[in-house]
Amino acid sequence: MSSSLRRGTLAASALALSVSVLTACGAGNDAQTLQVKPDNPAATEGPVRIQNVHVVTDSEGSDQAVVNARIFNGSKSDQTLEGISMPGSGSTIRLEPGKGGKLVVPSGGSLAIGGEDNASALIEDAPGAGIRDGDNQTLSFELSSTGAVKVDASVVPAKHQYATSGPSISPSQQPSGSPSPGTQGNGAGEAGRQDDGAASGEEGTGSDAGQEQNEGAQHGG
Repeated sequence: MSSSLRRGTLAASALALSVSVLTACGAGNDAQTLQVKPDNPAATEGPVRIQNVHVVTDSEGSDQAVVNARIFNGSKSDQTLEGISMPGSGSTIRLEPGKGGKLVVPSGGSLAIGGEDNASALIEDAPGAGIRDGDNQTLSFELSSTGAVKVDASVVPAKHQYATSGPSISPSQQPSGSPSPGTQGNGAGEAGRQDDGAASGEEGTGSDAGQEQNEGAQHGG
């Protein structure tokens, strides 16, 4: 075989090897991409889809946590969210309606759980329910027509993108600017002392006037 022919064969082999390596790299990248799972826990049951489901724990150290989710209703009639539970935990989730006072998932619309003016789902004792950051927590959403829809929610702390989604101060807690009962009592006592002082001053003024009148009558006599 001539030297020119050998050089041509080697060049063709090198080109084929390069193409093979590039193809393998491309396949590897695609495979890795297919294995990436978005952080968007969701579930579908009939016409209902529940997505963006997270349990957000309190980063300030309390035992509370909240559920964040959005429920979509593709049916021709409204449905009501009757409750959210954690199967097997024995713990309860306190569900409260948002602005408007309803827990309705409208036909062709959605209901948001968590966030300002939205419905809220509060877990009072997250550690007692076995909830830990980084784990998954199974939640069951009970809808009036569809029934139970289970979702494996991600448990995350109230940090970064979830900083405004975590548990908030209970409305029953007294604002720091409100006067305490003791302060109000002191104010009332101070007012009472002022009234007593005013009364004493008025009595003293009357006595002085009467004394001056008596002395004038004696001088006149």
